[in-house]
Amino acid sequence: MPSPYVVAATYLGEFRVFLQFHDGVEGVVDLRDEIWGTVFEPLRDPDYFAAFVVDSTLIWPNGADFAPEFLYERVKSGKDAAMG
Repeated sequence: MPSPYVVAATYLGEFRVFLQFHDGVEGVVDLRDEIWGTVFEPLRDPDYFAAFVVDSTLIWPNGADFAPEFLYERVKSGKDAAMG
């Protein structure tokens, strides 16, 4: 089975993103609790957080990213579905 990858993402405000994956899996992730450490520090600014681009995953201008497998599991688990 190929690794999951993001094909589209929509910023929903604060630290929430609606993700769509190559296999049709889609859902919302809230990354608020994942933004820690030096490389992720700039992402604490919601305007900067919103500046991601999609290239198989979410990537920010400073090079920060999350593994697509991590995002995929978050969406599939439904962990973030009730947040917001």
